[in-house]
Formats: sequence, C-alpha cells, structure tokens
Amino acid sequence: MHRTKVDSTVFLLAEGYTWAPGLLRRAGTDAVRTRLTGRPAVLIHGREAVRFFYDEQHVLRRGALPGPVLDTLFGRGAVHGLDGSEHRARKRLFASLLMSAEGVAALTGRFEAAWADAVPGWAGRRVVLFDEVGTVLARAVCDWVGLPVPDDAAREIAEDCIAMVDGFATPGSRHWRARHARRRQEEALARAVLDVRGAGPHADGPFAPSRHHGVDRSALAAVARHREADGTLLPPHTAAVELLNIVRPTVALAWYTAFAAHALHRDPAQRDRLRTAGFPYARAFAHELRRFYPFVPFVGGLAARDLRFGDVDIPAESLVLLDVYGHHHDPELWERPNRFDPGRFLGHEPDPAALIPQGAGDARTGHRCPGEDITLALLTAIAQTLAHLDFGVPQQDLSIPLHRIPTRPRSGFVMDDPRPSRSHAGRIAAR
Repeated sequence: MHRTKVDSTVFLLAEGYTWAPGLLRRAGTDAVRTRLTGRPAVLIHGREAVRFFYDEQHVLRRGALPGPVLDTLFGRGAVHGLDGSEHRARKRLFASLLMSAEGVAALTGRFEAAWADAVPGWAGRRVVLFDEVGTVLARAVCDWVGLPVPDDAAREIAEDCIAMVDGFATPGSRHWRARHARRRQEEALARAVLDVRGAGPHADGPFAPSRHHGVDRSALAAVARHREADGTLLPPHTAAVELLNIVRPTVALAWYTAFAAHALHRDPAQRDRLRTAGFPYARAFAHELRRFYPFVPFVGGLAARDLRFGDVDIPAESLVLLDVYGHHHDPELWERPNRFDPGRFLGHEPDPAALIPQGAGDARTGHRCPGEDITLALLTAIAQTLAHLDFGVPQQDLSIPLHRIPTRPRSGFVMDDPRPSRSHAGRIAAR
C-alpha cells in the first residue's frame, strides 16, 4: 500500500493531465493516497476503479466539488452535486430533455443550419476555428433551449461559456473571468425563468424568450416548471444554473472541434475517410476524439463510508479521484493508445467501462452525463462538416500543452479562406 502525506495541489497545477497517471505509475499500483487542497484523497485507476467509483454505495457527490469549481464550471445547486432521490428527480429532467432521439436530432439540425449560415462569412478571411465554432454552437443550443439570440449575443454567450470552462482549474485572471462570466449568464437566465413563470417582467438581455418560438414546449419551460422530489419549483437561480448546464457543455464542444481539426491536419487520410465512409466512420471518429485528446483529467467524489479499494483503505469522507486521462491512454485497456485510430470503434460501440470521458454507469439514473448522446451526434456532424471544408493552415503553434487544464491547440487552430468543398457544397454527408 502506497501512502503519502504530501499535498499534491502544486504538482497538479504544474503537471496537469500527466499528474494522475504519473503519480500512479510512480506508486506502481492502481490506488494511491495523497492530499489535494489539504484534504485526504485516494486516486484510483482501471476498469474495477470505474465500477467502484460509479457505485453510489461507495462514492457520493454532495460536498465533493470545491467552491471555486462550483462558482465557475458547474454552478451552485447543480445536479452534479446531488445524491439519492434528489439526484434521481433532477436527473429525470435532464434525461427527458437530452436523451430523446427527437431532441438530439433537433439540436443537431440546428447546429448544421447555424454552421451553414456561418461558413460563407468565413470565406476570404483568416479565422480561428475555436472561436467561430463556439459562436455557432451557442447560437444552435440557445435556439434549441428556447432562447433564440442574435448573432452578436451568441458570440458573447459563447465567450462567457468558454471562459467558465477555461478558468475552473486555475488560479488567477482566468479563474476570475470565469466567475464573472457565470454570474452574468446566471442572472440573465434567472430573468428568463421568471418570465416563463409569469413572475417577473419580460426578460431583457441576450436570453429573451420569444413568444412565437414554442417556449411552452422548450427546455427553458421544462426547467422553469420542473418540480423537485418534494414538489417544489427550483429556485430561479438553480433553474438558471441547470439551463446553463445545457448551454455551457454544448459550447464546450469548441474544444473537440479544434481537436478534430488538429487530427485531420496531422493525418490527411482521416479527411478522405470521413468524406467517403459516411456516418459509421464519423461516429467512430467522434468516439476516438473523446478518447485520444485530453479534456477531463479526473473526476472526484467523497467516500460514502470507510471503504477499501485493492489494498488501500479509504476513510469515510475522503476524496476519491478516478483517473480519466490515464485510463484512456492505458496500454492494458487500449491497443497502441497513443495512436489516433477511429478504426478501433468501427462496427461496435465502446465498452462503457472503457470509454469514460462523460462518466460511466447508467446515464438516466447515475452520474454518467445525460448529454452524451448529444455530444456524439454533434461531434459526428462536426467531423463531417470539417472534412468537407477546404481551408489553408498557416504557420501556427498547434502544440497541445498537457500542463494546462483544459488544454487545446495553442493557436485555437487558425484557418485561411475556409470554404465548403465543391463536391459537398456545404451540405452534411448523408447519415
């Protein structure tokens, strides 16, 4: 059993994605004790660790997320910090919105339409893909939620959502930008919630519900009128937090879009496969993006009681951290893990205990992300649209620093004169 009293916070900030796999490798085990921000913690790894971590009899979420993460990434009162009946009641809301085939198709269609509208404006210019696609995603998801916004407001919303993700894991200016961005968007969404409930003046600002946009059937209305396990409506702030937990993760796919462009640039054969092999290869490409590229370094919870994993004792209320980045690059789980190879997912869906970028377990009742179907659908569409976009790649820094959380190509992936390929003419490949 490996024990340490050293606080790893400084090492985590310095090493980023390599911290967890490095600590486990040096310990020579799948479980190692450490400390983070002064709290006792146990870092675990592997298939059995995934099953252990997503068993609610072992790991709880309430109180696990530190305040700085709540005030930037997830928001106070979010579903991520709930357990038991409270969590199941809130999760039913998200499952009804995010896991229906109709809802997934509707959001994907809005993205495709927003992309088709945006691309002609890129022609003849040098654009940063990360920034532009964030705006496209913001426009699509806000429209889908029931909060259509003009293009200039979509860019502001995208910038705020990106700031929330970009600043959650770091001290300093990035973190304070994230806090201010979250506060600004929560306030606007809370006004929209009150307006739907008829409890306030018509919302002003970027989130102004359109009376002719089917608000009564929208995600906005569903969240505004959702009742908790005890029958009470969500407080306006909490409803705003949960709406933002639909909008923000969708905009965050800008990271994976930059990664997708990076993959196509590194291996042009991937572009050819996406252009000719259709939907099955694009979906496999989306799975491989989520495995290969770094986004979530690890996830955490609190030990529900005194536990034991392997030969390591885990005292009650200790932090339990599940290594995600190392899991996705473990040669015992993946053949040639450091090679980008969508073919590993062709013809079958991945083992849910092996591919865990959005958690594991049952997405309808547990802590696996209910938006995973939407993520896959959008990334599949993004892969196809990028493959059918002709553009130049000027000299730029495309390195992906692993010490930075979250990371991306340093340049955000700059494109010169992007235009739809002649053969594609801006249309999504048939699925």
